[in-house]
Amino acid sequence: MQYKFVATCLFGLEHTLGEEIDALGYKRLETIDGRIIFEGDISAIPRCNTWLRTAERVFILLGRFRATTFSDLFDGTYAIPWEEWVGKNDAFPVKGHSIKSTLFSIPDCQSIVKKAAVKRLSDKYGISWFQETGVKYQIEFFILKDEVFMMIDTSGVALHKRGYRPQTLISPLRETLAAGLAKMARPREEVLFWDPFCGSATIPIEAAMIMTNTAPGLDRGFAAQGFASIPQEMWKEAKEEARSLIKRDTKFEAYASDISPEALKNARSAISKSGMKDHVKLFERNALEITTEGRRGTVVCNPPYGERLGTLEEAEKLYRDMGKHFKTLDNWQIYVITSHERFEKLYGRRADKVRKLYNGMIPCYYYQFFRKDTKK
Repeated sequence: MQYKFVATCLFGLEHTLGEEIDALGYKRLETIDGRIIFEGDISAIPRCNTWLRTAERVFILLGRFRATTFSDLFDGTYAIPWEEWVGKNDAFPVKGHSIKSTLFSIPDCQSIVKKAAVKRLSDKYGISWFQETGVKYQIEFFILKDEVFMMIDTSGVALHKRGYRPQTLISPLRETLAAGLAKMARPREEVLFWDPFCGSATIPIEAAMIMTNTAPGLDRGFAAQGFASIPQEMWKEAKEEARSLIKRDTKFEAYASDISPEALKNARSAISKSGMKDHVKLFERNALEITTEGRRGTVVCNPPYGERLGTLEEAEKLYRDMGKHFKTLDNWQIYVITSHERFEKLYGRRADKVRKLYNGMIPCYYYQFFRKDTKK
């Protein structure tokens, strides 16, 4: 039996996420800003949660319909076969979002969706009261231009939370975005991968996980592991498949360096917990003093700006200094993500490609310099 799913991602990562879904063998049906609708069998739930590097969550898409009134919303929700997933003792809380739609009050929409789901389940099970003490099935609605997508969350904790960084650590970059940056930089075994502003080493760790083919969700759990409709054997098979496909003999090497002792401390812990310490070398160094060491290389970094550096003037000076120093790195490829729109002018070189991305809700630009600099 085929099901429809929705994988969400940060804006700008749709293409990368789509390629990941293709690689797993599932059929893409539609791409909307920040989400991809695709089709697959029930095993897609454990496999996608385990493997997708740039997805934030994976949802089961139970239905979609148009709604401009609360009556439309109630009727459309009631028509969905909730009983195929939610048992009479299970919990089914509701949350959602509405964008550019007639129905914009989230609390009101939540109330209507809950009432409709209760009515449907009540009619099917012949009971009027639901204790909701069993497995949690998080219902999530998404209303875009009056079209309602009704879904159940299978991930639980967002997929960017891999588990190798402490929950209390405030990092400027999500793991999912770091994975996207690393993928776009095309890491290769024979090319050194270096983040000279490594912070907690998220970018080098994600690059190493890509090159070792280590599934990002291998060592964490998901909400759908408790779903009655998904055999436990499928979760076991997904984990076994992931472990069997790890490339343990790769010669890929990443450098993670920084001048902050606190950053290096956090990075050391994250590298160890991620299992990537054989592939990520951590050390202290000023980013403006790095050298090629006679190797081919790629720099991928998220240089400090704003609160991370102190003042805008300091950030702009850093970008100018980066432009001057990185010219000395022979023909290394340079990839820089920043929210500063004038980065190219400050850096002193026009990027070969610029991609607009979002780090959470913060718009950023990924400046990519991969052609030979002829203006040295």
